[in-house]
Amino acid sequence: MSYASLSLDLDNQWSYMKTHGDPDWQSYPSYLDVVVPRVLDFLAVRGFTISFFIVGQDAAESKNLRAIAAAGHEIASHSFHHEPWLHLYSDADLEAELARAEDAIEQATGTRPAGFRGPGFSLSPTTLEVLLRRGYRYDATVFPNLLNPAARAYFFATSNLSPEEKEQRKALFGTWKDVLRPLRPFQWQLQGGRLLEIPVTTMPWLRLPMHLSYLIYLGKYSRLAARSYFRLALAVCRISGVKPSILLHPLDFLGREDCPQLRFFPGMDLPRTEKLAMVGELLALLSRHFDIVTVQEHANRALATQSASPGRARMACIESR
Repeated sequence: MSYASLSLDLDNQWSYMKTHGDPDWQSYPSYLDVVVPRVLDFLAVRGFTISFFIVGQDAAESKNLRAIAAAGHEIASHSFHHEPWLHLYSDADLEAELARAEDAIEQATGTRPAGFRGPGFSLSPTTLEVLLRRGYRYDATVFPNLLNPAARAYFFATSNLSPEEKEQRKALFGTWKDVLRPLRPFQWQLQGGRLLEIPVTTMPWLRLPMHLSYLIYLGKYSRLAARSYFRLALAVCRISGVKPSILLHPLDFLGREDCPQLRFFPGMDLPRTEKLAMVGELLALLSRHFDIVTVQEHANRALATQSASPGRARMACIESR
């Protein structure tokens, strides 16, 4: 059986509010005490070991994150401040941001992260260079999604953002360049060397999203349509030889009764039981055809494959943006 990596970006309530332009984010409201045990129980029942991309700010404050590492899941970094305009940071600011996140995450979990995903899929050549210098094994930010501009437009239309804030967030969810990035793992060719990229998988050929939040939104109108769409996307992955890297978010495990402040987010008008049932059905489809691994393991296998086929690895090397 082939394999697929599964990861969860542990975005907190305050981070959604901050990106959305809600000033109440500054009190750092959190749902982690609810969602972390729920997700860990969900994964344990199914025997899944996945990757958690943790925000440093939450690692510095939360008391329950060590349970993630204790359960055997991979610990990775999702920056410290979770700002989707990370690509605008200077080299020095990125160094400070990543170092602070690493220290907070290691103190909270006992594990220092070796993988990174930018908040809001924010990425830049400078970020990649800093990741390489700091010894990261892989980046997992690229999201080759044809619907990124539409998702960004919807988010802006439902937000409280000023024109200046919208300009700051104009690369939210990724850029047009990202749509054309490879779906398979590839190497960034950087000044300091090479860094492996594990893209978030979209449907091969069509470049349409297949992460769980999108599928839950489809399932709001038809669970049959969501299951059929995911089944088709996974079949296309198998036919095209793409090993999927599937993304989860905390809101996939929270219903409207858990966090009414985030009703603006697609799918957050659904009850918890309905969402959890959909997530269970969709991940059962995934595990039926793929062994579930962490993104770290996905990276290890990709590097081993590229080492065994150096010609293919060279073809995968592309210049950073």
